Amino acid sequence: MKRLLLIVLLLAASLAATADPVRVRLYSNAKVTTLNISFDLGYYNLYADGSQLLEDMVGEGRSVLIRPDGGRLHVSVNSDDYGSYASLRLEATDTACILCLNPEGCKQRTYEGNLEVTPMKGGQLQLVNEVEFETYIAGVVQSEIYGTQSDIFRIQAIISRTWALRNMKKHASEGYNFCDYVHCQAYQNRCIRPDIMMGAIQSSGETLVDSLGALIETPFHSNSGGQTANSEDVWKAALPYLRSVPDTFSYRMRQSDWVKTVSIDRWLGYFARKHKVDTADSALVDSLLHFQQPTRKARLLGIPLTRIRTDFQLKSTFFSVSVDSVTQSVILHGHGYGHGVGLSQEGTIRMVGLGYSYDSILRHYYTGALVHHDPTANHSYVERYAGQLARIIEEDKNKKTQTRSKKDDWLGRLFRLRDREEREEIYIESEQDNEKDWQYEW
Repeated sequence: MKRLLLIVLLLAASLAATADPVRVRLYSNAKVTTLNISFDLGYYNLYADGSQLLEDMVGEGRSVLIRPDGGRLHVSVNSDDYGSYASLRLEATDTACILCLNPEGCKQRTYEGNLEVTPMKGGQLQLVNEVEFETYIAGVVQSEIYGTQSDIFRIQAIISRTWALRNMKKHASEGYNFCDYVHCQAYQNRCIRPDIMMGAIQSSGETLVDSLGALIETPFHSNSGGQTANSEDVWKAALPYLRSVPDTFSYRMRQSDWVKTVSIDRWLGYFARKHKVDTADSALVDSLLHFQQPTRKARLLGIPLTRIRTDFQLKSTFFSVSVDSVTQSVILHGHGYGHGVGLSQEGTIRMVGLGYSYDSILRHYYTGALVHHDPTANHSYVERYAGQLARIIEEDKNKKTQTRSKKDDWLGRLFRLRDREEREEIYIESEQDNEKDWQYEW
């Protein structure tokens, strides 16, 4: 009974978390010193130190320039100076609002939701996107995996959602939930593709759990090279659902194989210097120069392959060693890309293409794990938006010459449909399509 109660409490806590917006630090691996913000869709209120800075809202045709100013933030709107403040916040007035961020020296990105800017040490800016949880998940899916079939995106959404719910407090001490880099999950843009949004919506309410109903760890990597790795061979903990499994589905994909050449002197010198291997011992040298991995191993002469991978910047630990006697070089013939634990993304792409169901693919990579379906998830919501997206995707196929920005209007249409349904308004397509707020003048 106690175990059942614990499971119920764990699931209830995770479901409650999805109802709240999440806070994601943007450009977390870059030094942002100057930020220009423009507006692709909708209108925002601009707040400085908690008070509204402008009498009117900012939107298309206006831009906000933010620079550090002695531990504060100097603000200009369309070249008009508005002084310096301790913090700034742009708050969206509608669900379908899009910010365009242009930090100096960094690539442009667009995001939905709100934006908070605060000064950091060294004249840098900290940017935090406050956004709906599922909108964040869709952006992660777009950033983390490629493909064209909705089940690919559904699978990525499930494992990304599971990870996020397990790690909601990862950066709590810093004032946000996640960063946008691989330390957490990549979140390099809002979701701009309706097919990716389709997969994310189809996965609504789905997470991965163990036999006790607890959310599992869901690591993933680009390509396993033909066999995934045990969790304890890469990290410390041996988890029952992160077992090494054969993965022929990862063969003959973009990241299946790689080769790296290293001089013999550098290779042997590395082991002698860093790991105290006696390279005067011919048997040890032979092991170093003719190491083979027909199946995955964890160590070479007792040295973790993860350490070797890091020191030589290799794509994976799944490699074998041979010698080119002519060039006196060591040839590393490797397979796969990434740590190898959990789900292989390219293996997943192949399995979806071969017709495997999304849940069987998850069970293949996460041994004994189960897909948990949230009983409170609004299935009519999923069916409604999946149908709308299917129609939008079909329309886009017939509008190949249309610019991306105009194609992005599907987002506003979809969100406004959702807003109306949440207000329990009757949806009559022929009438709603004529409403002014469905149209955005690009």
